[in-house]
Amino acid sequence: MSKVEQLEEQVKLLSPDELAEFRSWYEKFDWEAWDTQLAVDVRTGRLDALADKALREHGSGKTTPL
Repeated sequence: MSKVEQLEEQVKLLSPDELAEFRSWYEKFDWEAWDTQLAVDVRTGRLDALADKALREHGSGKTTPL
């Protein structure tokens, strides 16, 4: 059985209160991982081409105000 399968089985055994606590923890954990990856992507320039394209399209009038 893989680690993920083991975790799935353990999560199924949680009480409603424990599941709520786990969800809250995992949401914070997941957002922190996402924020870390985004910071790395920005720092290494992985998003530069997307930002340049968005700025070009905005400059050429291809965007609309929200």
